[in-house]
Amino acid sequence: MTTTQPGYTNTQATNNIDLVAATAAAEAFLTALGVSTADDHLRDTPARMAKAWAEMLTPRPFRLTTFANDGDYTDLLLVRDIPFQSVCEHHLLPFVGVAHVGYLPGERIVGLSKLARVVEKFSHQPQTQERLTTHIARWLHEQLGARGVGVVMKAEHSCMSLRGVKTPGACTTTKHLTGDLGCDPQAREEFLTETH
Repeated sequence: MTTTQPGYTNTQATNNIDLVAATAAAEAFLTALGVSTADDHLRDTPARMAKAWAEMLTPRPFRLTTFANDGDYTDLLLVRDIPFQSVCEHHLLPFVGVAHVGYLPGERIVGLSKLARVVEKFSHQPQTQERLTTHIARWLHEQLGARGVGVVMKAEHSCMSLRGVKTPGACTTTKHLTGDLGCDPQAREEFLTETH
């Protein structure tokens, strides 16, 4: 039997995005930086910028579908190397990496693809990597009624690689563990070993 958690559809609709205003703002932004959009190659750049940012800040809608854990599966379930991209709230530059998401099931389990969709859902907004990691873990713990949830995220931040300190290739790792994965030393060690 399949159930869907009520009330957890992503409701951020594209009609909240004003592409006309975003295009005008992008053109003003480029002009303020001394970039002329009069050239044929740059004429449509403001509109393309607006559409690109709208896409980066709008996750696809989905519902978290769960199933009864009628097989009484109790061990760690882990999906590794989920690609993600988000936007740093300090410079509005992308950070890109992979997430490892695992949980210790309670009475409900979730389709594996939904773990990737949860990462996508939370990634599409300006934020810090630390907050993104915590939000995913806490939300999954609450929605699944899991005995524990663990999230490890590894990413390269363009605000570090393209500007400022200019350290391309530097990787930032964040983790958040809830329930038994945070409290039980053996469960914690198993999760962290599997995500290295």
